Amino acid sequence: MKPGRAPLLALARLLTLAASLHAGLALADEYTDVSQMLRAGRLAEALARVDRHLASKPRDPQMRYFKGVIQRESGQSAEALATFTKLTEDYPELPEPYNSLAVIHAAQGDFDKARVALEMALRANPTYATAHENLGDLHARLARQAYCKALQLDASNSGLQSKLTALGASCP
Repeated sequence: MKPGRAPLLALARLLTLAASLHAGLALADEYTDVSQMLRAGRLAEALARVDRHLASKPRDPQMRYFKGVIQRESGQSAEALATFTKLTEDYPELPEPYNSLAVIHAAQGDFDKARVALEMALRANPTYATAHENLGDLHARLARQAYCKALQLDASNSGLQSKLTALGASCP
């Protein structure tokens, strides 16, 4: 599943625009700087910048999202889950935190939670292409598992192999 870097950048651009209208260009530069640090893999530097910002503006959704991304990219899944979950509670209209939750849940093998999170992302924004793609990937993964189990139980079912081929998958 894709974490949704393009939506992250789109959200960053949207929030950057809003921030520049309300808080001046300095804040927009801060979002841009953190986004560039993330893309360059400078996670520690980005986290320090995010934490400094959140010390004075703890409810800022974009910086909180960046913090969750940094946590996820740093292998701190539990912390990232907490960050993204809190964002969905405080800002249920934002689809990106739901998508990020789905990515973590899917990586942990919790496909039901991943599906629910993606459905919430799509409720928040029905045109969110990354969430649609991730939901398709999730369904394809579940279909592969089900077809492989069925093939294990009934090896003579020739239709299952064609379905696996259509998915571009095979059984282990």
